[in-house]
Amino acid sequence: MLSHERVWAAIDALAERSSLSASGLARRAGLDSTAFNKSKRRSSDGRPRWPSTESLAKVMEATGASLAELLALLDDKAASARSGSRAGRAVPLVGFAQAGAGGFFDDAGFPVGQGWDLIELPAQSAEGAYALKVQGDSMLPLYRNGDVLIVEPGAAVRKGDRVVVKTGGGEVMAKVLERHSAGSVLLVSLNPAHPARDIPLSEIEWMARIVWASQ
Repeated sequence: MLSHERVWAAIDALAERSSLSASGLARRAGLDSTAFNKSKRRSSDGRPRWPSTESLAKVMEATGASLAELLALLDDKAASARSGSRAGRAVPLVGFAQAGAGGFFDDAGFPVGQGWDLIELPAQSAEGAYALKVQGDSMLPLYRNGDVLIVEPGAAVRKGDRVVVKTGGGEVMAKVLERHSAGSVLLVSLNPAHPARDIPLSEIEWMARIVWASQ
């Protein structure tokens, strides 16, 4: 049987799978950016508000999810597991300029030292995760200047994943992993104004997968 909590948990799961916040998913689906905010899920008198079938259809189109995948997320165990894993957690917030400077990260891409600004996440994050603030327009239209990306340096990366890469020259970029070969990685931008980058592995200091975005 469907429940209000399970339907919203499925939407949250689709957003997380696409490395988006609820508001980011709403924008990608062509809806008002506040449409999926937690404050909009109940009326002022506490009654539950349900997403419309049109909104669900737009979400599936925006994320590439099939009806079968949505129904699977509505399953009791899948939805409740994701819904129950959203305890807040504070992680370091790092600017791209700091990420490009020397001495702030170890060889695996984890922040070192103390004194970082912290940001509280609405979703649980893995140990070692941290936040990077986007600078520039190379990830438009998905990520904008000022958006915060949550990255996990220890997470496995695959073709199609959104990643943050730091080169030996101190350049830090947020791209999509198109190819990972024995000698290089091919990174593409969602913004067609920025060309793809084929970077030798010897020039990459670290690469971390983007697992969530606060928009």
